[in-house]
Amino acid sequence: MSPLREGGEPVTVTTAAGTAARLTHVTKSFGPQQVLDDISVDVAPGEFVTLLGASGCGKSTLLNLVAGLDAPTTGTIEVPGGRPALMFQEHALFPWLTAGKNIELALKMRGMPRADRTDEAERLLRLVRLRGAYTKRVHELSGGMRQRVALARALAQDSRLLLMDEPFAALDAITRDVLHEELTRVWSETNVAVLFVTHNVREAVRLAERVVLLSSRPGRVARQWEVGIPHPRRIEDADVAALSVEITEQLRGEIRRHGQH
Repeated sequence: MSPLREGGEPVTVTTAAGTAARLTHVTKSFGPQQVLDDISVDVAPGEFVTLLGASGCGKSTLLNLVAGLDAPTTGTIEVPGGRPALMFQEHALFPWLTAGKNIELALKMRGMPRADRTDEAERLLRLVRLRGAYTKRVHELSGGMRQRVALARALAQDSRLLLMDEPFAALDAITRDVLHEELTRVWSETNVAVLFVTHNVREAVRLAERVVLLSSRPGRVARQWEVGIPHPRRIEDADVAALSVEITEQLRGEIRRHGQH
């Protein structure tokens, strides 16, 4: 069933050849409050894009629209191959299941035969560098390990688009740094397209091929940057720092403009 706009009008959700996702003139309002205004963004197959903006600018709302968890008020969203995989800030693992069984549940929902699920779950755990963690319960895993399992579970959905909503925000700086490296490696090995929400400028620059800055509410595309810095990157790299300063100045300008209204 197609999602409906407010008022019952169908929303167009179609397939765009050559894209992982395409948003065209998307707006979103909750009652009288407009959250997003005229968002048009393409994500190419295998591209890593970060959505950056101040708190409350509509980043997570936009991600929910792409995920199909909500419908836009106007505009179209095109996602080839069905619903994308979604990874939240909280790992959302089922604590009564082992790490492997959490992944197997996603494989079951995908329709994979029971006989193949254990091997595939173990392969995905190896991909995120958690070999031997299949039988571990959630409470036995550190915060970083839980997010790795959540990433493996998202990859188990076999989508060509992975949506990530500030998945490392609750982690300490060292763990976050390690997971940046791991995510970059997994992305390069799987060639999955990633749309990653963050309010951390350096994180956005370290990870992405392209940074999209949203203005303060209502969220609009204020500016985009092609990063162009070869991997591997580090937070402290001079090129990462220089581009981060430029983007931060633009972000501060958006915040100041919002504060004047």
